[in-house]
Amino acid sequence: MVKALFVSLLLGTTLFSSDVITLYKSGGKKLFDKQMNHPSYWAGSLFNKDLRFGYFERAFSLLTCTKEKGVLELYAPDAQKRFFLKKRYGAFTGKNAGDKYTEGDLKTPIGIYTLVEKKKRVDPFYGPMAFVTSYPNLYDRIRGKNGDGIWVHGVPLSGTRDPFTKGCIAINNNDLVQLDQTINPSNTLLIIDSSLKQGVSPATYSAILAGLYQWKYAWTYNDIETYLSTYDSSFKRFDGMNFSQFKAYKERIFSKEEEKSIILDHLNIIPYPGEKRNLFWVTFNQLYLSDSHKFEGEKSLLIRLNANQSISILTEE
Repeated sequence: MVKALFVSLLLGTTLFSSDVITLYKSGGKKLFDKQMNHPSYWAGSLFNKDLRFGYFERAFSLLTCTKEKGVLELYAPDAQKRFFLKKRYGAFTGKNAGDKYTEGDLKTPIGIYTLVEKKKRVDPFYGPMAFVTSYPNLYDRIRGKNGDGIWVHGVPLSGTRDPFTKGCIAINNNDLVQLDQTINPSNTLLIIDSSLKQGVSPATYSAILAGLYQWKYAWTYNDIETYLSTYDSSFKRFDGMNFSQFKAYKERIFSKEEEKSIILDHLNIIPYPGEKRNLFWVTFNQLYLSDSHKFEGEKSLLIRLNANQSISILTEE
């Protein structure tokens, strides 16, 4: 079953050439997996790829909010996953500058968020409706950031308002209604920054992809030393497990030396907004199969790209 799933993945992907099946048959799955551990393997697949906002295998609509300019922009992907500007909106953001850390600090957070809910009925102060964001996300939580209720909403249905918010993003009501008619909230990412920067090099994404597949390779073939070397000493998992606890947990699992198959699909790598420009938010669908366990679902990692082009995982969920 594992082999059949692997071959099916190869036949369905657009990343690899027709030589992949030949490589798989002649050298085996392990040899194929090892090819993906090198940046040179990925360089060809990045040629002419739109990397302005990140590396995307799954197409999303992107909302980007530049707080300094008071602008919310909607980008939509075409059939080749190249993003084009669909609409630009004027936006109100938090009264105070900088990243949000505590409840009531009147700051709009800096980060990458999903739209987790559409509220059809809200107080008239917030306009006709609102989108609830996923703040605080995993990275926010491990840094101890708190507060909630960060929305994309409208303006009062009657009267006026101050030219700022308590931390939300507010746009004109007609624009909000148009946005609601244009996007699928479950397939939309919101990137918020004080001054949005673009243009990470293809070589950077090649290094990150190679690092991720080195991590996967070590995990698949029970190389505990290499596997753990991809985790930072400050690592904290979504449930609060620190690196020492995580290491002991994984050593118990790896000691079983089970044969396993791990498939990553719909992988996305997005530069994380903020001052540190070597951080990346990574999401993918994962299928994990072994004799004792099966997992299929979405995973998220926050990674750092190091000076030697290796990766360090800071948190995962």
